[in-house]
Amino acid sequence: MEGIHGGDIYRNPVTMDFSVNINPLGMPDGVEEALQRAIGQSMKYPDIMADELKTAISVMLSVPKEYLQLGNGASEIFMAIVHAIRPEKTLIPIPSFYGYEYAAKAVSGEIAYFPLKEEAEFMPDEELFDALTEETDLLFLANPNNPTGTLMNRDYLNKLLERCKEKKIYVVLDECFIEFCGTECSALPWIEKYPNLLLVRAFTKIYAIPGVRLGYLICSNRSLLEKIRTQIPEWNLSVFAQEAGVACAGKTAYLEKTVNYVKNEREFLAEGLKKFGFRVFPGEANFLLIHSEKPLYEKLLGKGILIRDCMNFKGLTKGYYRIAVKKRQDNEKLLKAIGECIE
Repeated sequence: MEGIHGGDIYRNPVTMDFSVNINPLGMPDGVEEALQRAIGQSMKYPDIMADELKTAISVMLSVPKEYLQLGNGASEIFMAIVHAIRPEKTLIPIPSFYGYEYAAKAVSGEIAYFPLKEEAEFMPDEELFDALTEETDLLFLANPNNPTGTLMNRDYLNKLLERCKEKKIYVVLDECFIEFCGTECSALPWIEKYPNLLLVRAFTKIYAIPGVRLGYLICSNRSLLEKIRTQIPEWNLSVFAQEAGVACAGKTAYLEKTVNYVKNEREFLAEGLKKFGFRVFPGEANFLLIHSEKPLYEKLLGKGILIRDCMNFKGLTKGYYRIAVKKRQDNEKLLKAIGECIE
């Protein structure tokens, strides 16, 4: 599991963590109180159907409850999907989140990689269509992508989904960062149009509750959903996850505030990083991918600041780093520390 995620604050002397991409505004109002309430429920089993939470998400997204499957984080859902479909060939554009490869390796099938071009800012293009052969069973895709932050435009995404539908390729579309871009960018309105679309989201990043572990799948293909459900353990959601999820769902004002706040801070951080001469890739999420010839990871860690060294992402090499967007005072401290490191 080493190298899959950032956030290794348990084995590093860290005072500021820029390696994980969590909403800088913190948990929404009411979530901490919900977690406190869950303590009193810990002596009984959680609702095996998670009915209240499923209803809350259904209302929040305006989709039928029957389209939803809840998971102990998005990672559990990725694994359940792969075990349900058992693809003989999985295609993964790179660089992207290692969790897709980790899940795909759990079944005996071929994994093919499609390199995204740096000169195109790691944005997928129509060459990806050519890689979608008749032998491909499953495509993992993220929008926006991690670690690049790139967001596919809707025309391209629609064309891609159409191509996959024609070729009977399942598409796992990871939208775990989509709320930071505004939900108008989501493929959710097409969920009934594409029965091969498996839309995965999580409460982790947008609601700043990574320790709670809560993700969900949206899919209109009932028979496929039933196969996936058989790969999910009973009582997979704790009382803490269910209470926190209900408290988070429907916080519209919080989401709107987040989008504006992150956009402003991302621009502030990007401009500051560019002044140091780093290459800053354009992204739409709550993090930035940069390239630097300086050994930033080591130097910043010496100051107690953790960033994500992206050297172990397939498709990237030494010198690429992912930096989370945080609150202004934290972003200023980071820029000050970087300035001291490169003097």
